[in-house]
Amino acid sequence: MENSTIERRLQLTADGSHTLFIPEMDEHYHSVNGAIQESTHIFIEAGLRAVQKPEIQLLEIGFGTGLNALLTWKAVEQSAAIRRLVYHTVELYPLPEEITGALNCGDLVWPEQKGRFHALHQADWNREVELGDRFVLHKIAGDSNTCTLPEHIDLIYMDAFAPEKQPEMWNDAFYRKLYHHTAPGAVIVTYCAKGAVRRGMQAAGFRMERLPGPPGKRHMLRGWKSSE
Repeated sequence: MENSTIERRLQLTADGSHTLFIPEMDEHYHSVNGAIQESTHIFIEAGLRAVQKPEIQLLEIGFGTGLNALLTWKAVEQSAAIRRLVYHTVELYPLPEEITGALNCGDLVWPEQKGRFHALHQADWNREVELGDRFVLHKIAGDSNTCTLPEHIDLIYMDAFAPEKQPEMWNDAFYRKLYHHTAPGAVIVTYCAKGAVRRGMQAAGFRMERLPGPPGKRHMLRGWKSSE
């Protein structure tokens, strides 16, 4: 599926924030029960806040609309404990500017700094870009299965499309690859709570737990790598 041929429809979710719908895949980028609510619950509350390090290397699988990155940047700015965060994110199908310009994430998440949402999308690909004193963005264009991933990752946002829509992103070999690139004590979080995903990540080495999910979803998953 070529990026230029993908139809994406702008859609409002229950909390007033935008998501995108891909008719060809019958798949949304976020929960229709609230895009911001979902991302905050899974990736910020269960993910970022679980990492007790002053300097964090973060890897996101699926940059998508950039919502997770914006929420993370804001959380870093509001944290007294985080000195520096490098946000690595891999995306095979970057969104065109006519779509990112229509999204209301910046207005809702960080209205007093809404220009930062556009800065995320305008940043160069395949190099680290200093977007703030404590926030560095590294957008990687490519397939997470085949591209070179950064080392010593402290936190993984596993945010690929659902396993039945994008099965190549949810397999034992990929979980092992992610585990291999993590630092001791690393955390992985995902909205997907399927038993096969939990068992696969566990087999890769992560100690998995099932947590309450965001509105409209019963559960989510979080995993830990041994700190030894």
